[in-house]
Amino acid sequence: MLSMNDRELKALVALLDDEDYEILNHVEERLISYGNPIIPFLEQEWEKNFNPNVQRRIEDLIHTLQFDSLKERLDKWYHSDEQDLLEGMWIIATYQYPDLALNSIQKEIEQIYYDTWLEFKTDVHPYDQVRILNSVLFNKLKFRANTKNFHSPANSMINRVLETKKGNPISLCVVYMLVAQRLKLPVYGVNLPSLFIYTYKHDDIQFYIKAFSRVLFFAKQDIDNYIKQLKLPSDDMFYQPCQTIDIIRRVLRSLILSFEKLDEFEKADEVKQLLEIVSKDDLGLL
Repeated sequence: MLSMNDRELKALVALLDDEDYEILNHVEERLISYGNPIIPFLEQEWEKNFNPNVQRRIEDLIHTLQFDSLKERLDKWYHSDEQDLLEGMWIIATYQYPDLALNSIQKEIEQIYYDTWLEFKTDVHPYDQVRILNSVLFNKLKFRANTKNFHSPANSMINRVLETKKGNPISLCVVYMLVAQRLKLPVYGVNLPSLFIYTYKHDDIQFYIKAFSRVLFFAKQDIDNYIKQLKLPSDDMFYQPCQTIDIIRRVLRSLILSFEKLDEFEKADEVKQLLEIVSKDDLGLL
């Protein structure tokens, strides 16, 4: 419910054409103070207005309102006990798609789960269970690496990954884990330097899977060799499941790199603000 009538709001929007910085700054702050409820009004005013300067300023106002709302959602998610992975991915996607609904993403994941469940078997070895999941995701549903546009921001947007069936290693791993966990499989992410993989770990059984290579299984020795090639000291974090927050931080770092590759530095700086919300002084790994 807006506390100002349309006439007063229209008067403020009309002042967006003013070239006096102090007046303009006051008007923008006043409009922003009313929060997201005025976005529909601003969108209507944008459609009616043919002044490019006013349109641009309205666009900036809408983005500021939406970005502030995103930061609030992310901060609330970060301080929640659950830190649901899908919700975290959805919050990141709302940076580019502010009208994206969480339930639409949930429905798509549930459909992939159902497609997999139809072929899944609980009475076979974990290797075979993973092969079934790989087959459904990568052969039947055609999820694959976006090698032609590896640094596209779309690779970090869960809605675009689900829509195009293309992603980068971490986004493919996220889809994989979301489905695997619904199948009650103990599959988790592993935060390797410059590479994100996942591991099946239960009791005395542990092996690793690399989403980018679809059906590739590898063992601890392969990780040992990879770490040696990078000339890094061995660390238990390279072999064990990481936390959801590690995944979200890594997705944000990937998104920052994508925008920097496209010379969209303003967007990169905004995503850095999101990373700060969930990172504090933990720089983590790229």
